[in-house]
Amino acid sequence: MTTDDHVVFIVDDDESIREALGELLETHGIHTIAFGSAGEYVGGEKPDVPACLILDVELPDINGLELQRQIAEGDHPPIVFITGHGDIPSSVRAIKHGAVDFLTKPFSDADLMAAVHTAISQDREKRSERAELSLLRQRYLELTPREREVLPLVVSGLLNKQAASELGISEVTLQIHRRNVMQKMGTASLADLVRIAERLEIPITHSRRAGGN
Repeated sequence: MTTDDHVVFIVDDDESIREALGELLETHGIHTIAFGSAGEYVGGEKPDVPACLILDVELPDINGLELQRQIAEGDHPPIVFITGHGDIPSSVRAIKHGAVDFLTKPFSDADLMAAVHTAISQDREKRSERAELSLLRQRYLELTPREREVLPLVVSGLLNKQAASELGISEVTLQIHRRNVMQKMGTASLADLVRIAERLEIPITHSRRAGGN
């Protein structure tokens, strides 16, 4: 019995290999989608669920390592390389660029399944982080222009009085903006707000007044 909450993509030009891998994964309850080339994989329809990409190094159109390079900037699933002609430089390159494992045929079912489970787990975590970051960005966009000015001053370590002076507003008004920022960003402490600002890569300008210069 398979489940649709995750999937393994198999890219190998050998149909017998695709079928064997598919049967193995299906017996472990993992849904698979197979492709015969890198081009088929790139152009193919893929469900938006946690996934793993089992990728052969030698493909008819482009090398698997080259495909890894091309899709590196996108939201692709973690890769488990398989190859019949493994070599140390290729494996080092693959792992250095984020591959979960580099398996040389014939490999054991246990090694493959361990790598697949690790890859799917990594993808779940990565997707969760992306979803959380997307939510934080949405919350940031809901801040008023003035609140977006207040946020970097607050997380820079300025006192309320100093931040208010920077903006030419009263300390009371600054405190109101600060409270609104924390409420809208869903934070309970200044430390949480600092971490969020770092995740959103909000530029923080430290005032000369903060150092007393």
